[in-house]
Amino acid sequence: MSRPSVDDMLCGRQSRYSLVIAVAKRAREISSQAESSGEILLEKPVNMAIRDFVNHKYAINEPDRDD
Repeated sequence: MSRPSVDDMLCGRQSRYSLVIAVAKRAREISSQAESSGEILLEKPVNMAIRDFVNHKYAINEPDRDD
């Protein structure tokens, strides 16, 4: 898998911090789901989470900075 650039993953509004937190949370979800179902992952959960965000399966919701 070629690694997508961070700028390509950010949709203009999101910060890099938000992206890192979102990918980490999704990777933990993937890992937890695999562990509870007894599934053996052949790919690292972080790479799977990155692919989820690149393919727009998940989006990052940030509060408006004006609030």
